[in-house]
Amino acid sequence: MKKQNKGLVAEPKKKVDLLFDKYAESHQNQTNELIHWICVPLIVFSLLGLVWMIPFPHLEFLGKFNGFLNWASFLIAFSLYYYFTLSPALSFLMLWVISLMSYFIVQLEYWQASGGPAVWLVCLLIFVLAWVGQFIGHKIEGKKPSFLEDVKFLLIGPIWLLHFICKKVGLKY
Repeated sequence: MKKQNKGLVAEPKKKVDLLFDKYAESHQNQTNELIHWICVPLIVFSLLGLVWMIPFPHLEFLGKFNGFLNWASFLIAFSLYYYFTLSPALSFLMLWVISLMSYFIVQLEYWQASGGPAVWLVCLLIFVLAWVGQFIGHKIEGKKPSFLEDVKFLLIGPIWLLHFICKKVGLKY
């Protein structure tokens, strides 16, 4: 708190905290919160995997690095930039989370190459089931999902979960 002539005045909240407060309005029920801890990461993973699997053109200038750039690269860049504008620390943590998810998507690609199911099919199944879970959570909560009011809340969910981890370990975001 800043000290002023007339006493103590609270510092204004950061934009990210205002978004978290708004997001939290429809996430008060413990069961709904637990469902979000499971389903939000699964939705991020499956969406990343689905976009990853959209065919990307072969670009000559990439040379031997063709295959390292895909449509998910743009999704990752956009989301990390948005997170960075809200909180550099949360953006950095999301980079680690997305990197871990990317590793597992590549493992799914290896599995597919060795005769396993198509990556897009696995991701689609996870995506649908996780969204069913989300809507069940909101039915239990009795409140509609935040993104129905403002689509940016689709991006807020993952870092909303991370901010709890930051608070738990004492990391300022």
